[in-house]
Amino acid sequence: MQRAGLSPAPTIAYIQCDTIQGIVMGETRHTKVLIIGSGPAGYTAAVYSARAMLQPILVQGLQPGGQLTITTEVENWPGEKHIQGPDLMVNMQAHAEAMGAEVISDYITSLDLQNRPFTATADSGTTYTADAVILATGAQAKWLGLPSEEKFKGFGVSACATCDGFFYRGKEIVVIGGGNTAVEEALFLTNFASKVTLIHRRDSLRAEKIMQDRLFKHPKIEMLWNSEVTEVLGTEAPLGVTAVRTRNLQTNEVKDVPCSGFFVAIGHAPASELVKDQLPLHSGGYVQVEPGSTRTAIAGVFAAGDLTDHVYRQAVTSAGMGCMAALDAERWLAGH
Repeated sequence: MQRAGLSPAPTIAYIQCDTIQGIVMGETRHTKVLIIGSGPAGYTAAVYSARAMLQPILVQGLQPGGQLTITTEVENWPGEKHIQGPDLMVNMQAHAEAMGAEVISDYITSLDLQNRPFTATADSGTTYTADAVILATGAQAKWLGLPSEEKFKGFGVSACATCDGFFYRGKEIVVIGGGNTAVEEALFLTNFASKVTLIHRRDSLRAEKIMQDRLFKHPKIEMLWNSEVTEVLGTEAPLGVTAVRTRNLQTNEVKDVPCSGFFVAIGHAPASELVKDQLPLHSGGYVQVEPGSTRTAIAGVFAAGDLTDHVYRQAVTSAGMGCMAALDAERWLAGH
């Protein structure tokens, strides 16, 4: 997805109350199809499940709309030359609801796939039982794992340029990574920063060539090749980032790169915590499905989108897998 311009990320508020969208907290509800997750895969699965008269319930999760809600301009969604990521997800949710899907603003804290009907417990206290489950929980940003990185999270360290780039107007910024995410972040941040340094462990980027061309031509962007970040430096009072310490992987030279903001863009990890002990995983946590389908190792449980896709990881392919999951679920339910 391409990012350009400024579009504020949507604010998500959780209010403690006795009901959520008319659902009594603590009650048990049954559905033929429970969809967990609300990115392109989840909403598309909801559209197809609803059209099949399965009356699906979709539980949105902690980030309603998924990763597209923290991007800005999307240029590679078929039929839309330019659309804001949050707007695209609002449209998808409205489409799913118009078809008859029930969308719940809640998130699942535990899931039992060992017994039928399957049982999911939500943070609100509501329990959902389901004949079939479609997992579409997506992925989450990866971090470097440095103690100093953890220390300065929210105080100069971020994994979301569209969320936090605005705070670094006229300042120097460092981005780390080598794929599409890193290049998109770096280009987006030039809207605010006086200078953006992109650090990569290798001597070439993995990003799409068209993205690399934009990056290398941009006057505000400087590359630091064959290097890793070993520490985030900053002040204590107030807490804030002043530089990142880097090490050249070929020469071992240590260099401090001044910056006010440090953005980690090294990819995403699948959000498979709910099923990590119940379903086979591969390639660092992605849910394994049968080739050419969305069927998992447990009959009646299906997985779609970034939760299972470690190759393409695009909104359009996630949506396609959401369609597949709904069709797979419909056929499975028809036989059971």
